[in-house]
Amino acid sequence: MEAVLLNFVNYFQVNPMLSLEQLATQLESPNSRDRLLALAALRDVPPPDAVPLIKKVLWDDNLQIRSMAVFALGVKPTPECFDILVQLLETEPDYGIRADAAGALGYLGDERAFAPLVRAFYEDTDWLVRFSAAVSLGNLKDPRAVAVLRSALKSEEVVMLQGAIAALGEIGDPSVVEDLLPFVTAEDWLIRQRLAEALGNLPSAKTQSALEYLAKDEHPHVAAAAKISLQRLTQATRKDQA
Repeated sequence: MEAVLLNFVNYFQVNPMLSLEQLATQLESPNSRDRLLALAALRDVPPPDAVPLIKKVLWDDNLQIRSMAVFALGVKPTPECFDILVQLLETEPDYGIRADAAGALGYLGDERAFAPLVRAFYEDTDWLVRFSAAVSLGNLKDPRAVAVLRSALKSEEVVMLQGAIAALGEIGDPSVVEDLLPFVTAEDWLIRQRLAEALGNLPSAKTQSALEYLAKDEHPHVAAAAKISLQRLTQATRKDQA
């Protein structure tokens, strides 16, 4: 999911000097590349002007364009974006678009997204949608999501564990540290890296020792993440004592 979002960001860096009328026309082009570039060019267009144009390709025949349009609704918020994204999350047949909608709701940052994201996490049949919902619950930083994400820690899906650990770190409730400690010795190094990153936002009596252990991890990415988190905790402590 992160790689997909990075691709979207790269698309949005395209910024041809076109008027709204020209972009609207290009979004109706039979050439999918033209439509994709026009959608990317909306990066610097204010949300009230961008969203009506985004909606032109929200049900495009090209799945890549649809996916990008759904993501765009999350970063171009207007009052109607929330309802559109929830509808897609709950009714869209394509699991990839449902996952995109879940991710966009996290970017939207609307606290009303908590309930539909929780439903998607528990009820959707595809792991990618559940993963995207878990990550977005972290982006919302809603404390109510802690119980949901704790249940995700019981998953046998490695990617789900990565997402849940990262999301708990985003929320920053130190009470979850005990739930996270068993993953210090997880076989998957990405799980250990996500844990090292999350612990930097979760100060507690046991966080320091866990990070010191991870700082000696055999995988360099894990060790580097743990050292950064240790520095963050040290800086936070000094700030509190100042």
